[in-house]
Amino acid sequence: ALIRLRDRVPEIRVVLPTVPGVAQMVRTMAKRWPSAPIVVEDAEEKRAAFAAADLALAASGTVSLELAANRIPMVIGYDMAWISRQMISMMLRTDTVTLVNLVSETRAVPEFLGKNCQPRPLAEALQGALEDMGQRKAQLDAMDLTMDRLGKG
Repeated sequence: ALIRLRDRVPEIRVVLPTVPGVAQMVRTMAKRWPSAPIVVEDAEEKRAAFAAADLALAASGTVSLELAANRIPMVIGYDMAWISRQMISMMLRTDTVTLVNLVSETRAVPEFLGKNCQPRPLAEALQGALEDMGQRKAQLDAMDLTMDRLGKG
């Protein structure tokens, strides 16, 4: 997805926050990418990366709240093993899993889960979140509402 986005937005720079325990593994894996990301692992570097970010591709979970607190528009992508998809699809009773969407009662943050987590739709959603001002505003409004409802503000 990031390669496709880079082809459409050549000036994009990828920063990959991680934690010290897996940072070296992430760096090794990322060396295979056509465009090497900047890997950051300490809290100060992560704060700087968030401050400079215009957009994020993230797995669902608490990172979506961190991004919301920093007002960074995002796209959620998360794949899993086939058996996990089957089990979750039987248990899931909501059409969204992203905390910003759940707390704000919107669907402002695009989600691509399981078999829908594919490069083309992710890249298209990322480009939309980067360039479509209406979509960006909807996300920022949902993020602000989420943070207010969670007690920040």
